[in-house]
Amino acid sequence: MIPRLYLITDRKLFNDEGQLYNAIESALKAGVRAVQLREKDLPTRKLLDMAYTLQSLTSQYNTSLFINDRADIALCVNAAGVHLGQSSLPVSAVRKIAGKSLIIGVSTHSLNEAIEAEGQGADFITFGPVYQTPSKMKYGLPVGLDSLKNVRKKISIPILGIGGINLDNMRDVMTAGAHGAAMIRGVLTQGDINRTVKKYLSILGEK
Repeated sequence: MIPRLYLITDRKLFNDEGQLYNAIESALKAGVRAVQLREKDLPTRKLLDMAYTLQSLTSQYNTSLFINDRADIALCVNAAGVHLGQSSLPVSAVRKIAGKSLIIGVSTHSLNEAIEAEGQGADFITFGPVYQTPSKMKYGLPVGLDSLKNVRKKISIPILGIGGINLDNMRDVMTAGAHGAAMIRGVLTQGDINRTVKKYLSILGEK
């Protein structure tokens, strides 16, 4: 089952890893059922250590763990899936490595990328940035809701909107055809994470 509320990590938002894990656990307690470990700048062994820690934490809450880019680490820690970028191994290569043991998501930023991801066999995509957000500045201007609507018309796999999504605009993203939303700051920087997550899940019809 493809998650509807997809939490992405960013340890740089916190003073230490302990604070990150506490924030993630607050989200898990509130009902988040998918977490992506995204710390792209970490060396392999440190990333693996974090993956094991998160796998232990997420398993306590029956939550799916996804590893950004690294199918090898995802397999090592028995994660539910891997999330691929445009410069990662293609979906077909990961399937050769992992078969059906991993759910595969792909980050996309245009209609062509979305169509290609589906054609290669991705299970779902993230599409954005829908709105302006610091973590997606390098991908250019926001794609906007109209682009999301167009992608929804062209592909059949689930789409998670990403980029600047919050409680004020989540309903608009869902109306545009998204299956759900992927978030960093929309969850992790909120003063009351538990309350915020429950509001998101209510909008998504999951609470």
